[in-house]
Amino acid sequence: MSLWPEMAAGEFALRSIDAGGVRTRYLEAGRADAPAVVFVHGTGGHLETFTRNVFAHAKYFRVLALDMVGHGFSSKPDHPYEISHYVQHLDAFLTAVGVGKAHLHGESLGGWIVAQYAIDHPQRVNRLVLNTAGGLNTDEQVMQRVYNVTMNAVRNASLATVRKRLEWLVHDPADVPHDLVELRHAIYTQPGFEQAMEHILCLQFMDVRIRNVLTDESISRIKAKTLVIWTDHDPTAPVATGERFVKAIPDARLVVMKDCAHWPQWEKADEFNTLHIDFLLGR
Repeated sequence: MSLWPEMAAGEFALRSIDAGGVRTRYLEAGRADAPAVVFVHGTGGHLETFTRNVFAHAKYFRVLALDMVGHGFSSKPDHPYEISHYVQHLDAFLTAVGVGKAHLHGESLGGWIVAQYAIDHPQRVNRLVLNTAGGLNTDEQVMQRVYNVTMNAVRNASLATVRKRLEWLVHDPADVPHDLVELRHAIYTQPGFEQAMEHILCLQFMDVRIRNVLTDESISRIKAKTLVIWTDHDPTAPVATGERFVKAIPDARLVVMKDCAHWPQWEKADEFNTLHIDFLLGR
């Protein structure tokens, strides 16, 4: 398994663009005039979270995946990143790339971001996918675990500590290729990245989380048709959390993917791609 042999099989562009003052790295594939689908990664992640999904979707959509503010190789402003900052960045990115309305997919923290985006900017959202999404729960044990394993991978950056962080995302540790470890190690060892990660992880502290948290009332305002994807081995929250999203969002349904942890789009890419494309196409 590897990242780039898969990517070498198709056409894509890797670019940077100014999105509201944030230099933003992003990947684009598919026809420029096709409906847009935007993939948003999780805490400490980057656009390569979705490399196994790009070309399957590019047959039907203009595919966009980005490094969110503070993440990957995008700019890292010196302040804590709360949900409003991510929402502003996503909105500026859509404007910068000329997308008026898009399908939005968010994984983990990305799900929290796109859910809030759909609440704040309903006119810019077509269909919405929440993939093992954060934002509803305030489990201090999970929050501490996320903080500890992530900061250890940055403060004590090595291929071993970064691998441990990535293996936490998947049900089968063998599903983490070495070049993904090397890529994330390169991201985590950028100058100043320890401070950036502290800013990213502000949402793992209860006082900050509480003022950003999604509620049943807030997500009930989501107007977009929504697919909630959960897994049977998610390390952050039980399937009941996915059920709670579906109960509160007016037009939502739940699919539970088997033998997956926190990255079903990676772990069961073929199954995910079929499910996701069918939902976006309304079939």
